[in-house]
Amino acid sequence: MTFQSEFSYETRPVRVVFRPGAAVTATPDEAARLGLRRLLVVCGSRGEPVARAVADALGDTCAGVHAEARMHVPAEDADRAVAVARAAGADGCVAVGGGSAIGLGKAIALRTGLPLIAVPSTYSGSEMTPVWGLTEQGAKRTGRDPVVQPRSVVYDPRLTLSLPVPLTVTSGVNALAHAVEALYAPDASPLVSVMAEEGVRAMAGALPHLAADPRDLDARSRALYAAWLCGACLGATTMGLHHKMCHVLGGSFGLPHAETHTVVLPYALAHNAPAAPQALTVLERALGTDDVPRALWELAGRLGAPRSLAELGLTEADLAPAAARVAGEPYANPRPVTGDGALAVLRAAYGGGPPTA
Repeated sequence: MTFQSEFSYETRPVRVVFRPGAAVTATPDEAARLGLRRLLVVCGSRGEPVARAVADALGDTCAGVHAEARMHVPAEDADRAVAVARAAGADGCVAVGGGSAIGLGKAIALRTGLPLIAVPSTYSGSEMTPVWGLTEQGAKRTGRDPVVQPRSVVYDPRLTLSLPVPLTVTSGVNALAHAVEALYAPDASPLVSVMAEEGVRAMAGALPHLAADPRDLDARSRALYAAWLCGACLGATTMGLHHKMCHVLGGSFGLPHAETHTVVLPYALAHNAPAAPQALTVLERALGTDDVPRALWELAGRLGAPRSLAELGLTEADLAPAAARVAGEPYANPRPVTGDGALAVLRAAYGGGPPTA
């Protein structure tokens, strides 16, 4: 494989604590290290019990718990959370949960500049990026701002033990998507490629164990480690067709986040494969296959994940307007994105059959 001799790579300050039990034992220490004394804890309704435990561990430094995080961070939810943070006199925020909770914490940080501590309980990877997203009037906007990058990330594999198997699988494939697109990003680098390959290998190896035994703490630890690597790839590079398509399907058509990533990934990769041979070489090595899109499609099916956009509630009438939105804004991708090309990917993902280039 030819060495990439020209690249740039930027690291951002973030401290990571990784150990079982860290959510309640390390989060107060991280808050103290950052000099924070009034922390608002944000979470979604499903993650509220864990968030309450973190709030209890914070003791007098907890300024309240805001349990209203939702998928794709609706702008009105962000407005409400910012108002709550200001009313509480918060000097920082702790986001406990998956991508929705961390996304809401980022929205608070974006509007207020408050430092953010992330305690992830899924494999979304948002905690490792300066990327924020807001959904308003049926469209999801994303951007990058260093102010939303969590200052500390507390990885506690025990938080993922109760993650249902279907969400474990789709959240894990969502993480794989970050690594896949990082490999053919215009700002890829040798370091990103190393992280992506290791992340793909570790996640693809962990998921079958977790589908068989969701309480396997070793496999949970390996999957969370993989999510960290894949999230770091997302944070360091520019995402392409796959992520753009998933943002459109989620923000404009209300499809669930992780499940949509799981369905779309094999088809978006099959579309981009002819223009990304080096990325395919890395992925073939990581997955031990000579047909990566098919291997990802088979992995999802073998583990019981959805494999078609029709299963997720998209209608055939939605395909053309979705394709128009995907092709309507310029963004980096190894293969030029056209309306016809986007529609072809969406049609394939809608049908759910084996992906072909």
